[in-house]
Amino acid sequence: MNALNVAEYMQSLGVQARQASARMSGASAAQKNAVLRAIAARLRSSGAALQAENAKDIERATAAGLAAPMVDRLKLTPKILDTLAEGCEQLAAMPDIVGEISGMTQQPSGIRVGRMRVPLGVFGMIFESRPNVTIEAASLSIKSGNACILRGGSEAIESNKALARLVREALVEGGLPEDAVQLVQTTDREAVGQLITMPQFVDVVIPRGGKGLIERISRDAKVPVIKHLDGNCHVYVDDPCDLDMAVAVTDNAKTQKYSPCNAAEGLLVAEGVAAQFLPRIGAVFAAKGVEMRCDARAKALLATVAGAQVVDATEQDWAEEYLAPVIAIKVVDGLDAAIEHINRYGSHHTDAILTRDHVHAQRFLREVDSASVMVNASTRFADGFEFGLGAEIGISTDKFHARGPVGLEGLTSLKWVVLGQGELRR
Repeated sequence: MNALNVAEYMQSLGVQARQASARMSGASAAQKNAVLRAIAARLRSSGAALQAENAKDIERATAAGLAAPMVDRLKLTPKILDTLAEGCEQLAAMPDIVGEISGMTQQPSGIRVGRMRVPLGVFGMIFESRPNVTIEAASLSIKSGNACILRGGSEAIESNKALARLVREALVEGGLPEDAVQLVQTTDREAVGQLITMPQFVDVVIPRGGKGLIERISRDAKVPVIKHLDGNCHVYVDDPCDLDMAVAVTDNAKTQKYSPCNAAEGLLVAEGVAAQFLPRIGAVFAAKGVEMRCDARAKALLATVAGAQVVDATEQDWAEEYLAPVIAIKVVDGLDAAIEHINRYGSHHTDAILTRDHVHAQRFLREVDSASVMVNASTRFADGFEFGLGAEIGISTDKFHARGPVGLEGLTSLKWVVLGQGELRR
């Protein structure tokens, strides 16, 4: 496609999405749930056909020299397809929040005022690598009564096309508009530029991918963006704390998986427990090959740990998202210093305190300016599924209506409703 054709094509997707969103907003819970169950059934019955299309992407990616971990992300294994089907069924079983009215109060004038939960309308989803996002985004869009335009990475184009066809078939079968879920069929990058600059058709854009992608979309978009740029998450080990628990939780937060955005990248330790705690966690990190970038006080306590990879931290290390077996470690004077450090260097994603002091815990929850704050729990729990949302479409570190893991509620908004019996304003 040339640039003009891409623009015309994206405009047509926008028109169709806006028309479909009007019908989706009025769809019944029974209709939406039936479509979700139909998607699940198709995922289970179409495994061979889906994997045949997926094999084309894997073959092309391998031939192009894509790194093995990236190729692995492309795979639609039977287990992944079954997990996607289960996710659709779980969403179908969840209550429908669209149309709920809350906070209804009687006013002195006689009117009753409350708020109703409604779909956002049309969202654009731009994502890389994992084709499973096609199903996750489509299913959340359907359940929340929205329409969506999905633009996956070129490396997964055949897989995404096959999955989108399956979803559209289920929509038609359920009596809902097939254009409620549209996949951008071109790999031309200009399609992204068009999608993020169509406020007449698109109400919000959700990027899911590398920092470069998200920075570009945040910079160029003319519609609101739900996003997070970095996952510089912290664990603060307080004085007093349960040392055994602190070692176990810190280890999990850092090493359970290195690549997610909710893995801990910074470790702050109160001076009062540092001499007891740091050699213990240092031994754990040394055994797992984790490099520790330390301030002077932490380095002095870790330098004697056998096999420890201990280096001096730079100023940049306090703000770094490593996504690797590397962690920045600092000894702080106490809670005030920890909160100040997190709010200065953190990415407002997820931060945890490990403490026995209830007052310290409450202050941490109130004063740390992050989307998710935790007490005596691993940062790795910052996830839509773990939070009981059924699924998530991404993580938001912004401060408007969606913050933290974005599930059904994050894909809706509230409007005021007023009920009266002929009252007149005096």
